[in-house]
Formats: sequence, C-alpha cells, structure tokens
Amino acid sequence: MKNRKIVIIFVCLFLLVLIGGFFAIRYLKSINQETTIEEYVPEEEITEEQLRQTIVSLYFLDKQSNELVPEARLIDIKEMMSNPYEKLVNLLIEGPKNEKNSKVMPENTKSLRNYLEGDCIVLDFSSDILNYDKENEKGKENLINSIVNTLTELSEINSVKILVEGNQNEEFNEEYMRND
Repeated sequence: MKNRKIVIIFVCLFLLVLIGGFFAIRYLKSINQETTIEEYVPEEEITEEQLRQTIVSLYFLDKQSNELVPEARLIDIKEMMSNPYEKLVNLLIEGPKNEKNSKVMPENTKSLRNYLEGDCIVLDFSSDILNYDKENEKGKENLINSIVNTLTELSEINSVKILVEGNQNEEFNEEYMRND
C-alpha cells in the first residue's frame, strides 16, 4: 500500500512536470515569434577618412582646478605622418576646444623647428614662449608639463629639450621628463 502511494505521487508529479514543460515551451515559442530580429543598418557608411582618424591627448590648464588635464582630439593620421611633433606642438599653440580649459602656450608663440636626438625631442620656439604667465607661481611648470606630457604620449619620446630662437635659454636649460 505504501509503495502504491509513492508510485501514484511520483506519476502525478511526473505528469505535472510534463504538462508544465509543454506549456512553458509553447509560451517561449510565442514570445520568440513576436520578437522579430532586424538587421542593424548604420545611417551612414564609415568613410575612408573616418578610418584614418586617431585620438591624441593634449594637455591644457583646467580653469577651475588650475591643474593640467588631458583633452582628447580626433585628428587625421595623415596630418601626423610627416611630422607628428610639429602637429602636436601646433595643436598646443592653437589652444583647447573645451571652454573649461585654457591655453598654456603664450600668445604668438611659433614652433620654428623640431628634431629627435635619440629619445629626446628638441623643440625650437620663437622668443614669444618666454612670455608665459610669470605671475602664476606654476606658470612655467604648467607650460613645461603641457609640452612634455603631450609629446611623451608618443612612444618614441621620453624627454623634451626646449630651445628659444635656436639657442639654449636660462629659462629652459634642462632636459624635461614626464612627471606622473
């Protein structure tokens, strides 16, 4: 009698699971039929120009914190091919796109030439670079770190040497390395 009750309970549970499974499968199939999968079609094709773009980090002064912060720029890799150092320096001279940041390079500063000496980039600027914000105690440090942090983003550069009008200057007489 006891075995018979166990068998009946087992059969009832089995039927209950079987019927529940049937309805569950039917329900899931109906959901899948209602959900149609559509292929994603982009609004526009990626152009060759977009494929040639790369992101560079330029360092500018945050107006609120008065600290250097990176600003990402998307530029055409073709512009970086011939002289990436010149391009990055000129972007620093142009200044930030983000209005929360301010330019560190003095007005009218021009990059005269640049060249590599091993893993050190030598940058020759017009004498206008000497017009940095001398009233700010960190003015010179911010200028140097803006240049150094931007250019050492390139893997082949570990240090920066700054010349003024082709000569070493008392203001910038060191070889500067990145301070993290």
